[in-house]
Amino acid sequence: MNQTDSSLFVVPALIGAAIGIFMIVALWKVFTKAGRPGWAAIIPIYNLYVQLKIVGRPGWWLILFIIPFVNIVVSLIVAIDLAKSFGKGAGFGVVGLWLFGIIGYPVLAFGSATYRGPAAA
Repeated sequence: MNQTDSSLFVVPALIGAAIGIFMIVALWKVFTKAGRPGWAAIIPIYNLYVQLKIVGRPGWWLILFIIPFVNIVVSLIVAIDLAKSFGKGAGFGVVGLWLFGIIGYPVLAFGSATYRGPAAA
């Protein structure tokens, strides 16, 4: 019988946890820059609602996130609106936030970007 050394999974789990915590911290900072409560970053679904409010989209758009394929388009629109709300371009929204959020959100959080108001309003 083959035995798998369970310690093989410890390092990837620790790396994943570190990335997860880093992203929570980055989203927390983005929320506080936008004048919203940072703790909202750790509440599932509510953090999407807060993001919708930051970008100026109505709260009922949250329903669109549960519709297959529509959720892809809506998340792209929200990413572009978030980038514009912080004075960045649509390209940053698509590439930095939508495709590579692990890079884009920390740039918004810890960089010089300032919240300029909801882009969609």
